[in-house]
Amino acid sequence: MRDLLRWQFDLTWSLLELHLAELTAEDFRWEPSAYTWAVRDGVPDWADTEPDPIPVPTIAWVTWHIGWWWSVTLDHATGRTPRDRTEIGWPGDGEPAVKWLRDLRTEWIEVLADIDLAAPAPFPWQDDPAMTVAHMAGWVNSELMKNVAEIGQLRLLRASG
Repeated sequence: MRDLLRWQFDLTWSLLELHLAELTAEDFRWEPSAYTWAVRDGVPDWADTEPDPIPVPTIAWVTWHIGWWWSVTLDHATGRTPRDRTEIGWPGDGEPAVKWLRDLRTEWIEVLADIDLAAPAPFPWQDDPAMTVAHMAGWVNSELMKNVAEIGQLRLLRASG
């Protein structure tokens, strides 16, 4: 199971690296529509109830979003006190954001190598004994894959315009 989860993660990460290699600092702030979620003055847009229609995120917002859910997942997986969403800052356009994501990847690989996949998942399904750490790792892969697709689509739309 660990080998399959790692293979799936590495495949998804390789797709992200294709996009990260092509992004410019300006790409992070590009707003693809009049109704967007962005990172403004270092603070990501947020609503406790999902708006209708859902805003189109910027690459800055998507990279913050990845960093947020991954940081909190790592907090749970390593036994650290989970941080609140508002405590997860975004490092900035371009290389700072890319480095942050790569650092999270490195930490995740280390955690995934040693964590008990059969243990109850500490996140995102707290107190559900049917969900294991293997489920949590699969969720990380799925969430990352979705966010990689969003970044890729935004990058391609910006490049085509």
